[in-house]
Amino acid sequence: MTKVFQAADATDLVTDLRRSFDAGVTRGYEWRVTQLKKLLLICDNHEPEIVSALHDDLGKPELESSVYEVALLRNSINLALKQLKDWMAPDKAKTSLTTFPASAEIVSEPLGVVLVISAWNYPFLLSIDPVIGAISSGNAVVLKPSELAPASSSLLAKLLEQYLDSSAVRVVEGAVTETTLLLEQKWDKIFYTGSSRIGRIIMMAAAKHLTPVVLELGGKSPVVIDSDTNLKITVKRIIAGKWGCNNGQACISPDYILTTKQFSPKVIDVLKQELEAFYGKNPMESKDMSRIVNLDHFDRLSKMLEEKEVSDKIVYGGQKNRDKLKIAPTILVDVPFDSQIMSEEIFGPLLPIITLHNLEECFDVIRSRPKPLAAYLFTQNQKLKERFAMTVSAGGIVINDIAVHLAVPTLPFGGVGESGMGSYHGKFSFDAFSHKKAVLYKSFVGDAAIRYPPYSRGKLRLLKALVNSNILEIFRVLLGLS
Repeated sequence: MTKVFQAADATDLVTDLRRSFDAGVTRGYEWRVTQLKKLLLICDNHEPEIVSALHDDLGKPELESSVYEVALLRNSINLALKQLKDWMAPDKAKTSLTTFPASAEIVSEPLGVVLVISAWNYPFLLSIDPVIGAISSGNAVVLKPSELAPASSSLLAKLLEQYLDSSAVRVVEGAVTETTLLLEQKWDKIFYTGSSRIGRIIMMAAAKHLTPVVLELGGKSPVVIDSDTNLKITVKRIIAGKWGCNNGQACISPDYILTTKQFSPKVIDVLKQELEAFYGKNPMESKDMSRIVNLDHFDRLSKMLEEKEVSDKIVYGGQKNRDKLKIAPTILVDVPFDSQIMSEEIFGPLLPIITLHNLEECFDVIRSRPKPLAAYLFTQNQKLKERFAMTVSAGGIVINDIAVHLAVPTLPFGGVGESGMGSYHGKFSFDAFSHKKAVLYKSFVGDAAIRYPPYSRGKLRLLKALVNSNILEIFRVLLGLS
């Protein structure tokens, strides 16, 4: 019988990990490298089990699991192993005349004991990727996987316990009760991936202890399609980034399309052709598409489709099978802006198309809504590309593709406004779990009497000149010139 996780267990867990951290277990380069190499062994030795767990939880095709979860994790681990020494090295900082003679540096120090709460839609990638950052920067870490992906959660708990140093890395499985008990503890950082509703709860709990947070949320990511585009490639990339990424159950999934009334019939026709080419005449039978995660989410999506003034806007798809948790790729046109499907993040296989009189209106539509995690534009117009990149506020912008910025470790991944705060990936993950500590080294040489009382007008003039780095004024004071 499984032991019930209680308040005392949460307290003891944090106490044990803090004891390890304070003893310096996690701080050394060798410990960090050893743990990262063991994470790599998990990917290398257990990929079939990971693929199987993801299929059990989400019906994910093997390609999606192997490429978008395991392969991306391998890349993250290998990058950290390759660059960790450079990341850990102090950065030299310039000093000023005020502190001369002196030297300065910025030291990256681990925060302490951190909590990672991950999501169900990419349960391995979104669990282990932040843990890579936490370990790389020398922290003790607790991972709380999502209970909505139980096979993945169980496998994560088993593998991390088997491979990693349990004195500094732990997994706590469970649901709301366990998460609540963990949130009552004092952490040095909380990293959460999931919905904005839960994100608000996380932030409130963190505020009690003044704990900093990274919130990787979501939002309604728009796709703008200009008539000056390669429409066939545009549509293929939208399908791959929507239905080919966990059947729309992804935080950076295209949420709605904006295009002109004149161009929309062509967009719809090519979408229909390519969806049939990808998933066949009966997409409900396709093995190349994930299922909906559970009945609650199936019913939520069904409710969106069945809403008044929405159900009659379906131009493709709409088929549902509640027993198999399947919803076909569904395209809708000009649903009302105040409908549920246009008010909430869809997180599923439904894609509304909103038609505009001219493409210029897209900027006002996007600006009028909460800032999304991603925004996409398809065009060959250079000026439009530049304007979109400079004026649209989103966690990330991609021109002429969908979601691929996620795989570029030199780019920060994170939201803005209601789509989240903080970022990670590559060195940004290391920085997310590090404190940038200012260190200044001063010698006893060159001690200046002007710092000390009694004060005088001459001391005041000289100190002001030093603070402002005004060389001319320094010479004037020293030469006794007014």
